[in-house]
Amino acid sequence: MQSGKLIVLTGPSGVGKGTLLSSLLQRHPELVLSVSATTRSPRSGEVEGKSYFFVDRDKFQQMIESEELLEWAEYAGNFYGTPSIPVMENIQQGKSVILEIELEGARQIQKSFPDALRIFILPPSTAELEKRLRGRGQDSEEAIAKRLQRATEELEAATEFDIQLVNDNLDDALQNLETILFDSGE
Repeated sequence: MQSGKLIVLTGPSGVGKGTLLSSLLQRHPELVLSVSATTRSPRSGEVEGKSYFFVDRDKFQQMIESEELLEWAEYAGNFYGTPSIPVMENIQQGKSVILEIELEGARQIQKSFPDALRIFILPPSTAELEKRLRGRGQDSEEAIAKRLQRATEELEAATEFDIQLVNDNLDDALQNLETILFDSGE
């Protein structure tokens, strides 16, 4: 049996990673979305084991120490990480696994899993990114400013990735992502 691939999707907050990924998974149920562990509290509608594995800081620290995480990072005061066992089991079963993670975690994956396909999602412009962040209506002015500052830093890292994909139009970006993942001549 052919082993699967690890696919890393990253990009700044507000670039549309989640929307793009949701559409991709609807069209390709054979892909597996990795579920991250986090120390943050569940938000309304989030489901344990499907949205995240919600753990306390002590449990997360144990996971780090026992090397149960492919990558981990602290973001906005909470820890996030990718449990390695489910990812490795799916890849060994021939399934392709997608990680939607922050830049810091994506850089860790490059070191621990160099064969991963790493894709950076770009906004069409920083002005459009700001418009999208404001359009969400869920962040304070201070939070938006922080996200935009972080986005500027993250955008500088785009060239570290195997592929840079601009999410200007959802349908076009989805089609381009499908071409990258499925039309690679394999």
